[in-house]
Amino acid sequence: MLQQSALPSYLQSDRLGPWGIYLQQVDRVAPYLGKLSRWIETLKRPKKSLIVDIPVELDDGTIAHFEGYRIQHNTSRGPGKGGVRFHQDVTLSEVMALAAWMSIKNAAVNLPYGGAKGGVRVNPHMLSRKEIERITRRYTSEINAAIGPNSDIPAPDVNTNEQVMAWMMDTYSMNQGHTVMGAVTGKPVALGGSLGRREATGRGIFVVGCEAARRKGIDIAAGARIAIQGFGNVGSVAARLFSEAGAKVIAIQDHTGTLYQPTGLDTAKLLMHAAQHGGIAGFEGVQTLNSEEFWRLETDLLIPAALEEQITEKNAPHIRTRIIVEAANGPTTPTADDILNANGILVIPDVIANAGGVTVSYFEWVQDFSSFFWTETEINRRLEQIMCEAFAAIWQMAQEHRVSVRTAAYIVACTRILMAREMRGLYP
Repeated sequence: MLQQSALPSYLQSDRLGPWGIYLQQVDRVAPYLGKLSRWIETLKRPKKSLIVDIPVELDDGTIAHFEGYRIQHNTSRGPGKGGVRFHQDVTLSEVMALAAWMSIKNAAVNLPYGGAKGGVRVNPHMLSRKEIERITRRYTSEINAAIGPNSDIPAPDVNTNEQVMAWMMDTYSMNQGHTVMGAVTGKPVALGGSLGRREATGRGIFVVGCEAARRKGIDIAAGARIAIQGFGNVGSVAARLFSEAGAKVIAIQDHTGTLYQPTGLDTAKLLMHAAQHGGIAGFEGVQTLNSEEFWRLETDLLIPAALEEQITEKNAPHIRTRIIVEAANGPTTPTADDILNANGILVIPDVIANAGGVTVSYFEWVQDFSSFFWTETEINRRLEQIMCEAFAAIWQMAQEHRVSVRTAAYIVACTRILMAREMRGLYP
């Protein structure tokens, strides 16, 4: 029999990074795929990987080069969909994993998309607004042939926002010779963006967190204790919504520090402080903790909303919470997952927990195609309905197979992806 390698030649087996975590997750679901398992190698190989050089002239006249990526992991169920992140530590392995998780996420929520992701190795905090615009426009031009409203639709991610998406949409449109609003999502409302998109991921975290809490007998309105790592767009929205629902957000950690208040932090005031000072550090009237103490707090819900691989075998044994809701992509390593499961901690995986963003991105895409836009109330209602139905189906799968919610989400998603692959067949 022909021997195949599960690894692309450009990756090293001892330095797989986030892609290695994804591969382990896929391997765990293989026994539950039945006859579809013959297609499982499809999930272990990105459909298309693009690496581009991004030369730009900086404000001081020097020429700088940045490395950019756009990965399309799987498009069996529809066009690629996934964000673009600007970060100095972005790697090919990371973007590959993020694209694969988007494939799983879209299928888990049953959106008509495949998975994709993009990234540029740059620290945007070291650049001017005009320099970021030049990088964005050149990057968009370099990946222009790979993206589009019917092939691959970018969106915001770490260190990118509505303005970056506006530049991407404009650049793509200029190359096409006409305005293409559906080329990206997460745009400003004035340019075809959707109401509710900015809060969508955080709102989805809130919806799924409440559903999980209800099933575990936790009353959010009665002052459930919540700790959140990350206070950017996702973490701050989740904090506000949980607080408004009656929960106590007792701890928040970001890149500037960790705050603790057992009676509950004033999230509204903290939001204003963070906006003014660039982080939560310096907020008065509360306790401060070190980063390790944050993971040892006794809580009802713990929400990692920062970057990948935050919960590892080092801190997982010390975590004292009832439910972890993964707002970030890939925040828990497989080894840590096993430790948490052994300790009776329910983990709601990223591929369902943070799917609110891509769900409203889907709404935006649909609205752009029809040129008919919905009210924010209607958007939030549809978001809650889709998230609750998807979570219920995954929860039922977990109960039927007596597996973790993560494995159940992968069973649902991988079955949908590979069923589409099998029905479409191979061309030519």
